[in-house]
Amino acid sequence: MKAKSYYKKLGKILIPSAKLQRKIREIAKQIEKDYRNDEVVFICNLKGSFRFLSDLVSYVRIPLNIDFISFTSYHGTDPGKIRIIKDLKTDIRNKNVIVVEDIADTGVTIDFIMKYLKDFKYPRDIRICALLDKVSKRKIDVTIHYRGFVIPDKFIVGYGLDYREYFRELNDIRIYNG
Repeated sequence: MKAKSYYKKLGKILIPSAKLQRKIREIAKQIEKDYRNDEVVFICNLKGSFRFLSDLVSYVRIPLNIDFISFTSYHGTDPGKIRIIKDLKTDIRNKNVIVVEDIADTGVTIDFIMKYLKDFKYPRDIRICALLDKVSKRKIDVTIHYRGFVIPDKFIVGYGLDYREYFRELNDIRIYNG
């Protein structure tokens, strides 16, 4: 893709970088409060959540471990069948776990991850932390314990979120006009 046409596909900034960072610090403070006397394993659902996880754990001041898992349900802009791409290396049995998600929309992927971890990995406690929430798209009722922003039903990119692996590098979250 050529640089000139690359950026023409971007719409307006939905959430600017400074607003993202303020909200992430708020979420980190709540996690610290909730787990002030305990350790937490943060599980990042790759790839879209990597920037959010990185910033989030930089603000959290409790003992923590990090691991990565990868489930996918998107092909381009269309949701599809959930597939496991990368599993955990960390043993989370009897540990507090926070699954870090870039976006909660239909709830299908989050529900799948929660059931998978509970049924096969046996954590003591498991919570979901989602930077973005498209409540209007929800098909399965899932609990988001730590939520950044409720957003409209638009396809978005930036800050780790992509369109066919492009635009993850943007510091803001933008509407994609592809």
